[in-house]
Amino acid sequence: MRTMRPDFRRWIVLLCGAVMLTAGTACGPTAYKITPVPADQELREKVLVDEGGLMPTKIVLIDVDGILINRDKPTLFGQGEHPVSMFVEKLDKAAADPSVKAVILRINSPGGSVTASDLMYTEILRFKTLTKNQRPVMALLMDVAASGGYYVACACDEIIAQPTTVTGSIGVIMQMVNFSGTMARIGITADAVTSGPMKDAGSPFRPMKPEEREVFQKLVDQFYERFVVAVATGRKNLTVEQVREVADGRVYSASEAMDLGFVDGIGTLRDGLALLKKQLGARRVRVVTYHRPLDWKPNIYAEAPGGAPQVNLVNITLPEHWPHPTPQFMYLWAPGL
Repeated sequence: MRTMRPDFRRWIVLLCGAVMLTAGTACGPTAYKITPVPADQELREKVLVDEGGLMPTKIVLIDVDGILINRDKPTLFGQGEHPVSMFVEKLDKAAADPSVKAVILRINSPGGSVTASDLMYTEILRFKTLTKNQRPVMALLMDVAASGGYYVACACDEIIAQPTTVTGSIGVIMQMVNFSGTMARIGITADAVTSGPMKDAGSPFRPMKPEEREVFQKLVDQFYERFVVAVATGRKNLTVEQVREVADGRVYSASEAMDLGFVDGIGTLRDGLALLKKQLGARRVRVVTYHRPLDWKPNIYAEAPGGAPQVNLVNITLPEHWPHPTPQFMYLWAPGL
């Protein structure tokens, strides 16, 4: 007789409990949301490429895509993953596995917040320290690896761009909105009682003052300098002055980036794998990725589930880079903003 699987038993218990509650509460709600939680909530390994052999060299592929933010990403039906948390969890899993010999970061991102980009950059450096710089980290740039996306790549040992990659956009942007004109037309004013003249600097309810712009510009300049130094540190062939000369915020094609020294080569994922095999002296490789079936909060960057329950059938949210009432400093390429 076959033994019932623990996960299947959990489903049955939860379903029976919901039915009993429904049957025993005449005036209660008529619907329940059941979220089964498996015993194993850690990342699972999935094989993408297996060239066979007795002991193939394991390489981990980690995706860095979309807007890089330091909070849970909103999805169509509610909260999604925390990009930084997920990234760190994958790096930690790779670092803890002695059979992993290299990591490929497949980057397809226009960047995001300054903090999220810098955290991911720092975590790559931490991974390299944990593994005593014995496991190469390669960045493979896809459609777009601009601004914060390129910032993250600069922590890697090698950067390979697809022939069609758009990269660069080295710089900082802070988008702010001003509703004062619209509010004046409809007869609405907003007053703020502050402890100092700069406390409401950047308020969307009035035009920005010159002295406020000067304060924000200083912050932007500091974050810009941090970006330039990160590029020069990662690109050993470039000095800070050389980076600053071409870091005016513009994007570059793969061939232009190659000429400027921003990437080490142009090729596909298979080309990158071939290069890693040669560097590692491996005859055959097994490429794996990590995924998680359900929600889980694994480390210090994760946030506890929060916010009011969604009452809409579909969660409608604005893009993460949309102009926000609160000033945000971004390593982001968003030409359509």
